[in-house]
Amino acid sequence: SPGQLTKKYSSCSTIFIDDSTVSQPNLRSTIKCVTLAIFYHIKNRDSDRSLDIFDEKSHPLTREEVPDDYYKHDPDHKHIYRFVRTLFSAAQLTAECAIVTLVYLERLLTYAEIDICPSNWKRIVLGAILLASKVWDDQAVWNVDYCQILKDITVEDMNEMERHFLELLQFNINVPASVYAKYYFDLRSLADDNNLSFLLEPLSKERAQKLEAISRLCEDKYKDLSKAAMRRSFSADNLVGIRRSNAILS
Repeated sequence: SPGQLTKKYSSCSTIFIDDSTVSQPNLRSTIKCVTLAIFYHIKNRDSDRSLDIFDEKSHPLTREEVPDDYYKHDPDHKHIYRFVRTLFSAAQLTAECAIVTLVYLERLLTYAEIDICPSNWKRIVLGAILLASKVWDDQAVWNVDYCQILKDITVEDMNEMERHFLELLQFNINVPASVYAKYYFDLRSLADDNNLSFLLEPLSKERAQKLEAISRLCEDKYKDLSKAAMRRSFSADNLVGIRRSNAILS
């Protein structure tokens, strides 16, 4: 073995292929397990509580017309897997990023008190992947890059969805090593129960420290940006005499 290679991160101009491409079994098996967890969330939901920002009819991802009964048919596991695999392959995201994606997705469902269902699952998954890629892969992929993958979505829509996702999470994007470890072992158990392989190794101490540090840094950055935006909004409100409405958060 030549030893540990220096990690290179993607940017909007250059994409590096590392040891976690789709050709590697650890990424394939991790995505299968993560998408299986998403599938069970959809299948076992109690209701269809949602928000307009995630509704595919209101904010379509493609120019193809969304069927009128789009909200009635649950996607199967293969359909969810293909959608996530396409994004991870095109953006060259890692297996660890898939686990962080599931962390943010489940955190959104809890904080916002909504359900992931046929009408919103694609946009919720996309929003979680977008945020996870910026945290784990150190802002490897910009919003505009996802617009090159999903060619019919606009960068304005991506930005708006990201803003809502963060607000609904109350900007809590910190992922401690203990949380990552819980999801790691839960996914291993899910894989065993469904006869799937799960070849991803637990995080090393160094990579766990990196995840905690980057997620805290990103959390602080997003909070600072939010405060700056609120200050600008307050100034505008004072000029026109209109008070800002409170964000609807759980």
